[in-house]
Amino acid sequence: MILSISSILAALILASCAPTPQVKQIPQVQAQPAVISTGNEDLTSMTTIRRIVARVAPIGEQICRDTGRVSNCDFKVQVDTSTPDVVNAYQTLEKDGRPFVVFSIGLLKAARNTDEVAFVLGHEMAHHIAGHIQQRRGSAGLGGLILGGLIAYSGGSVQDVDSAFDLGAAVGSRVYSKDHELQADEIGTLITYYAGYDPVRGSKFFTRIPDPGDKFLGSHPPNAARIDRVNRTMARVR
Repeated sequence: MILSISSILAALILASCAPTPQVKQIPQVQAQPAVISTGNEDLTSMTTIRRIVARVAPIGEQICRDTGRVSNCDFKVQVDTSTPDVVNAYQTLEKDGRPFVVFSIGLLKAARNTDEVAFVLGHEMAHHIAGHIQQRRGSAGLGGLILGGLIAYSGGSVQDVDSAFDLGAAVGSRVYSKDHELQADEIGTLITYYAGYDPVRGSKFFTRIPDPGDKFLGSHPPNAARIDRVNRTMARVR
């Protein structure tokens, strides 16, 4: 192999580091009356979750349609009851392209109030509104092609090229991940606020989860940076 792995990774990262595609100006929507969360709500109750979704989803869907980056804004929300010990939520797409947000029951148990659940929902909806899945797939494909091509050009075997493609795809998919999380925090803050919940209070969820720090090619930014993004977004709104 002629090229060192460090020089290949450097070339891959430089090739992938174009500015993160931005969402159009986020439209303002009519804010709903504020919800006063007592902190005593049963957040694992489907009645409570449906009440939160009924307020948050229409706001996210309106912003999604008005922003116009993606075509399908009909969100589906589901709770995964098979993961009581997993604190997680994620957004994906169904086969027909419908955006799909999943909460683990463990996350609902870990949350302390409806503001935190609403904020997490707004954050996950924001990933779809900003087109992050499509961007991540594009970056992964580009990363695989670049690294696989460099290994092939340097005389690597078929196995080396296949391994390089997988590595390049993994690196490429992480190039924008921190920016995506912060962008989703910003859009999610607006969704949460317009739905009548308190995103500043909701973002305190970050103070109780492990801090990823600022790792090279890490998938998430430091918790302090995320809380700061929420606070700065709300300062502009207010």
